[in-house]
Amino acid sequence: MTAQYRQGDVFLMEVGKLPHGATAEASSDKIVLAYGEVTGHSHSVRAEDATMYRDHEDSYLVVEKKANLIHEEHDTIALPAGVYKVVRQREYNPRTVSEFVSD
Repeated sequence: MTAQYRQGDVFLMEVGKLPHGATAEASSDKIVLAYGEVTGHSHSVRAEDATMYRDHEDSYLVVEKKANLIHEEHDTIALPAGVYKVVRQREYNPRTVSEFVSD
């Protein structure tokens, strides 16, 4: 079974490798996977521990040795080395879904 990690609305799923054509993103001292919708806090890892890649609309985090996924309101998660697909999870709201359904 592949490793999976969830911290708030960020879900990481280990994948075998990066998709062909994924490109690295430049980063400063930290890689922000997502900002909190209300507080502005961030789900992040130190840039020296990982690299973020994009493939069209998908994001991937490559952890070389080990990285800590941190957030001000959640427990820190230790991520072992690997390639992870980053998925932003949203709360289900049936009203939002119904707005896209036409009569």
